Amino acid sequence: MLFNSIQFAIFLPIVFLLYWFPTRTNVLWQNRLLLVSSYFFYACWDWRFLFLLLFSTLLDFLTGLKLERASTPQARRFWLCLSVGINLGILAAFKYYDFFAQSFVDAMAPLGWQVHPVFLKVVLPVGISFYTLHGLSYVIDVYKQPSRAEHSFTDYAVFVSFFPLLVAGPIERASHLLPQIKQPRVFDRTSAVDGLRQILWGLVKKVIIADSCAIPANQIFGHFSAYAGSTLALGAAYFTLQIYCDFSGYSDIATGTARLFGIDLLRNFAYPYFSRDIAEFWRRWHISLTSWFRDYLYIPLGGSRIGRWIQIRNTILVFLVSGLWHGAQWNYIAWGALNALYFLPLLLFDRNRAHMTTVAQGRLLPTAREALAISATFAMTLVAWIVFRCETLADAGHYIAAMLQKDLFSPPPANLTPVWLLISLAAFVVAEWLAREEQHALATFALHWPTPLRWSLYLALATAVFYSSGNSDQFIYFQF
Repeated sequence: MLFNSIQFAIFLPIVFLLYWFPTRTNVLWQNRLLLVSSYFFYACWDWRFLFLLLFSTLLDFLTGLKLERASTPQARRFWLCLSVGINLGILAAFKYYDFFAQSFVDAMAPLGWQVHPVFLKVVLPVGISFYTLHGLSYVIDVYKQPSRAEHSFTDYAVFVSFFPLLVAGPIERASHLLPQIKQPRVFDRTSAVDGLRQILWGLVKKVIIADSCAIPANQIFGHFSAYAGSTLALGAAYFTLQIYCDFSGYSDIATGTARLFGIDLLRNFAYPYFSRDIAEFWRRWHISLTSWFRDYLYIPLGGSRIGRWIQIRNTILVFLVSGLWHGAQWNYIAWGALNALYFLPLLLFDRNRAHMTTVAQGRLLPTAREALAISATFAMTLVAWIVFRCETLADAGHYIAAMLQKDLFSPPPANLTPVWLLISLAAFVVAEWLAREEQHALATFALHWPTPLRWSLYLALATAVFYSSGNSDQFIYFQF
């Protein structure tokens, strides 16, 4: 069930009404309703994978109880390793086995060795990367004892499968989400109304911006050898905007939806394309994943406490794992490596925390230096997204080389630069810039307008989303 579908537009109000009317005075029944609704939401993709979701949930719930009751450090390590091993084993089997098996075959071929492994050729269960990280963070926290084991299976199952975040995050922490699930919730009209505005803005990002950029981006990347450098740069810019609006649009819809049920999710994006360096970009892009790798990989490996070389090693490892997490392809790993190369000079010169505040805070426009830094960071990110988007590393190399030819400054074809799209993109960038200190672009915009004018804006945006949704695609991050 897609957020940008008629089915979800019917599903959400039904769950909302049942949640706040028949069950509003009983948190247990509210959670049961959320659990049933979440499993129905997931079953709309493929009901067979419900058993995998249930198994993963049961495994980590029971592991938490075993960790709490274990009487020796050895027993605690056993239960931790068992849960982590099974979770990562399932993820590896579905997501990575065929990739590494094929890579082994390719590596042996030049040596004259014919290897014939068994390939699984299984469909990747939607959301498996996200709910696996939910479970792993819970088990690790119980093992380290900053969190106590959850004794209510219903509450824990809602934490893992809460439908707004089940398929593509944000990646939640038990310490943040479980207390909200367990406590009684009171309807907050102000929060719910702002949640609706956030949902609307998320749909604008996805349906109007991302899906519109996808059409020329797919055309250019699919036939890149036929285009001049300027057109290839345009295609890269289209994809750069597409992947941001697609994924952050999903996060806005997820966060806004959760607020309708009195639950606050972790923020996942904070206007990353207005960053002044790559370190700031990674503090603002996919925040829940970046912080997960920091807390559960970077810091346990020693973080930045054990010397500069260990810090460099850990940084490179985190970026490589981040690339691999996105998918079983060498271009994703190369994308992670390229971002590590971008990041390391900042780390070596202790400049990785130079920009901790919002750019041009309290001002309308950035300084010339800030504008130059934003442009340079955006250009570096754009090149990295080319590596991410291309099918192979060879294609990425050819694309970048062709883009940097002397025809980089020639005008691109008119059919790839429709005026309505350029105007829409310009308006979107301005709206995001003006709202860069807010949670989302509609958080405060137009709130002081006369009511008829404000509602006319919302109606116009909703109408544009509705009439554009017929050509809408599924969200990019569903494949990860």
